[in-house]
Amino acid sequence: MENVVLIIHLLLALGLIAVVLMQRSEGGGLGMGGGGGVMTGRGAATALAKVTWVLAIAFIITSITLTIIAAQKAAGTSVIDRLGVPAPEASEPATPSVPAGSDLLPPGSGDNAPLVPKAD
Repeated sequence: MENVVLIIHLLLALGLIAVVLMQRSEGGGLGMGGGGGVMTGRGAATALAKVTWVLAIAFIITSITLTIIAAQKAAGTSVIDRLGVPAPEASEPATPSVPAGSDLLPPGSGDNAPLVPKAD
């Protein structure tokens, strides 16, 4: 179901792009204006405007539908749950392992010596 809605959504997006690009530029905002071509006259502009509105409304409906489908799929699950990795048991020690070198530990509360970087 999600794939069908997604394909319809993509076709609507391509159709909406094509219809918007076919419309006549009235203010010359992005291009040189509408020339005398196949789509001339006010009648064609209103038809294209109606098609634009229909495609835009259908695009918004498919967007909302895809959002609802994705929310239903993700309800109550985690990414880790979907991976199938078992959770760590509570009997394992919770203390982190300390590296072998004491240089990696932070300074103590009474240590006021300046921190000098070392080149190993």
